[in-house]
Amino acid sequence: MPTDPATGPTRGPEPGAGHASAAHPVPGPRRAAVVGSPVAHSLSPVLHGAAYQALGLTGWTYERLEAAADALPALVESLDDAWVGLSVTMPGKQAALAHAGSATSRAVAVGAANTLVRDGTGWRADCTDVDGVTGALRAAAGFTSSSTTSFGVVLGAGGTACAAVAGLADLGVRSVRVVAREPARAEPVLRCASELGVTAEVTRWSEADLGALADEADVLVNTAPAAAIASCVGDLARAAHVLDVIYHPWPTALAEAVAARGGRLATGLDMLLHQAFGQVEQFTGLPAPRARMRAALRAATGEILPLPL
Repeated sequence: MPTDPATGPTRGPEPGAGHASAAHPVPGPRRAAVVGSPVAHSLSPVLHGAAYQALGLTGWTYERLEAAADALPALVESLDDAWVGLSVTMPGKQAALAHAGSATSRAVAVGAANTLVRDGTGWRADCTDVDGVTGALRAAAGFTSSSTTSFGVVLGAGGTACAAVAGLADLGVRSVRVVAREPARAEPVLRCASELGVTAEVTRWSEADLGALADEADVLVNTAPAAAIASCVGDLARAAHVLDVIYHPWPTALAEAVAARGGRLATGLDMLLHQAFGQVEQFTGLPAPRARMRAALRAATGEILPLPL
């Protein structure tokens, strides 16, 4: 589908709907990669490499490509037909969405794409970061929304906060409080929430009663740097379910505080694992070998976390 120059990528089919590789794998050899800057530290090759091996996709490769956001469009256009997909990390997620010919509704709502999949007409954008949030909270933190009154708190107002709100919406949360240092920066998060039918309010960080918010929250997602929450982790850990997107270095102070209270915690490493499942399935057209991917990620990270499925 063509890109609308005024609004960006047009909405396309959701993952698995109408995409050729969703029906059957593309014959190999084929190529895929993670794109970002810096990208040398990325664990995506561990996950995808383990998946392709487990699926018997001989000749498929997955590599790292260094590219800033402004260089991403030219890089994507330079790829030949052997390339089936790209995992996009910072700082190129918005550029990936803007460059794609079509996009899933959740990528449009989040305003960013961590996944580009070649389709019959070009590249389709998706945001499996949303799957990362939902999968991590379900599997690691045991969170399920039991009613339409479920209340979530999101700390931070960057791109990850938008994915967090989209994930909470998928889990049935219909009311969210966003805590941001500068409320004006939370406008994209509010737009995302509105598009997904979530009521959202913003509170300035310096004016927030974090302990009271955590007590009220059914689920709390921290997207802020560890240093930013160092003085209040005891308060934040009072939430019923916590997702801390930070996982390096491990353990984080928030993780330790949640453990000390006997709370339910999901981590950024859980997110990384669960977002990769959808990418593998969209790239290959085959069910992700979840146990093999988890084993590979655990081995690559010194088995610091159990990473439940």
